[in-house]
Parts: sequence; C-alpha cells; structure tokens
Amino acid sequence: MKSMRKKILACALSFAVSFGCVYGTEAASRTEISQISVNKQGSNFKYWQKEAASYQALMSYVKDVTNKKSASYIPKEDRIAVFDMDGTILCETAPYYFGQMLIIDRTLHDDSYKPSAEDKQFATELESWLKNNKMGDKPKDSSSPHFASIFAGMTYPEYDAYVKQFMQKPVGGLSNMVWGEAFYLPMVEVIKYLQANDFKVYIVSGSERQLVRLLTSDLLDIPREHIIGMDNEILAAQQNSVDGLKYIYHRDDYLVRGQFIGKNLQMNKVVNIFREIGRQPVLAFGNSKDDASMLNYTITGNKYKSAAFFVLCDDLERELGDTAKAEKCRKLAEENGWYGISMRDDFKTIYGDNVQRN
Repeated sequence: MKSMRKKILACALSFAVSFGCVYGTEAASRTEISQISVNKQGSNFKYWQKEAASYQALMSYVKDVTNKKSASYIPKEDRIAVFDMDGTILCETAPYYFGQMLIIDRTLHDDSYKPSAEDKQFATELESWLKNNKMGDKPKDSSSPHFASIFAGMTYPEYDAYVKQFMQKPVGGLSNMVWGEAFYLPMVEVIKYLQANDFKVYIVSGSERQLVRLLTSDLLDIPREHIIGMDNEILAAQQNSVDGLKYIYHRDDYLVRGQFIGKNLQMNKVVNIFREIGRQPVLAFGNSKDDASMLNYTITGNKYKSAAFFVLCDDLERELGDTAKAEKCRKLAEENGWYGISMRDDFKTIYGDNVQRN
C-alpha cells in the first residue's frame, strides 16, 4: 500500500506539470471550509452580495417556511434540500469534472495500473481534447462505464485512498488550489445556513456515489446516507459471476467494486430521490439541464412552498466560466421559474481571493 501511494503521488506531479500546474495551496483548506458557519438568522453570511436577488429570495424563503406563525411553515421533518455537486457546489471546469479527471489520472498516469484498450482510448481522447482547450469534437462515449471499469476489482479502502490522494492534486487553470478544496464558498454558506435552520441536506449528483461521499460528507457535515450518485456493482471478493441471490457472503470475504449500473442524471435523479429519500424536496439547487428534472420535481405539485435555484457559470475572471452556456442556462431558469444565481454578480468571492485564473 505504501509503494502504491508513492506511485500515486508521483503520478500527481506528472499530471500537474502536463497541464501547466504547480503544487501549493492558498485556497481555503478543507479544515477552513468545514468551519464555515452561518447562524439561524443568516446575519453572518460573508461571501454573498447581500443585494443579489438570489440571496434575497433564499433568505425570504427560509425565514417564511421556518416561521411557525406563517401559512407557509414547513415542519422540520419535511425540510428537504437537494444539491447537485459538480458546477453547483464544486468546480467542474478546471479543466473538467472531478470524475473525468480521475479517469485520466488512473488510466494514463498510474504506472501501477494497466487499463483496457477501450478505457485507454477514451482517456487518451479526453486528455487530448482538454489539452486542445476543448476545441474539436468531445469524446462521445459516456464516461460512467469507463469510470466503473477502471476501478473494478479494487477494494473500498484502496479506492478511498486513491480518491483522497487525487483530492490533493492541483486543479488546472486556477492557481493555489487542489481538487479537495475546489468548493464554491458562497454555496457552502448556503448549506450551512439551511442546516442551521433544520433542513436535511442531500447531495444528488451524476458523479459516483462513494466519490461524492469522500468529497463532501465529512467536509459539509452531510450524512453518508444523504449522498445519492452514480452507482456501480458491489461484489464479494469471492463471488465472481455468481448471482447475488445465490451467493452467501463468506467469513473471509470483503467487498470489491464492480461494473457500471446506472447514471444519476435527469429523470433518474427524481426516481432516486423518491426511492431513497421518500419525501419531495422543498428546495433544489443545480447548474445544468441534467438537473432540470430534479428542480422541476421540487417545485411542481408540492404541498409546501418550494423553490429552485440555478447556478450560472458566468464568471470569466475568478472562475473558468462559459458565457454561451451561462446564457442558455439563464433562459432555462427563466422558462422554468428557477432563481438564477450569477457567480459573477452574486458572489463576493468564489474560492477566496488567493485563487486566480492562470
């Protein structure tokens, strides 16, 4: 295990250099992020422009539904808030999604691992596309089966160690920050504010479930059972191809990762929310069309006052934004009755002032 970690660390440096990054971190550390606190009254938000319409809408909503004298009061057990992860609370553009960058790292820069030809081809094409500044055709194959495949057979302690090592690697295009710190500080404040007001917060992500747990659960004080994501098979080490209904877990068994099961996007998010939470959310936060079903489910036919918020990637100076995408998302929010959150206009800072575009 020790030699494996040395190899992982070596891969990290190689990968960072290949994307023009250097080690060093002046962003808010994970310890500092975990200590962000917002009181029940919301009087100590630090990272929001207080005059922003999205901020005002959130404050007004929470104060209304937590007021026992209000006709809109929501009992504590029904205060359910769901958040997408990538692009909603965590950077997805430096230079790409955490999960896809992990595919590249494992497949192309881990000398201890020999990938399949299909996985290697996908990772090579993806890395080439990113190094070419996302010009040309993006690799068409879904990343999820490749993600499951490259970690299939790995035990969960091994997988957890690999992901945690990757969290220490620098993001591309932004200075002084590693992946485990790449959280939008204003959105962390939103989560802390809701928790202070007895909302149960769930992360409902297209990224792999265990990966999301490792990134967010301890950091944001979100129970592991409140994490919903893409799933892969979970097998007993000696199970091989035996059906789970016919296999008995042995006394010397342990769990290993298997192949891809299903992606948690669009309507699948709604299905999994209903299946795993069993209550309709009253608040939802997303950033892309893949979150549209989750946001509309939250505000449609709800017995309680509900609201949806949409983070717009419109900041080109402090973040690797996309003006065209932001404009499409702004229109989508207007069409569906979601509150738009402008990263450019509504956030005082995104990652902290020491993080800048390279």
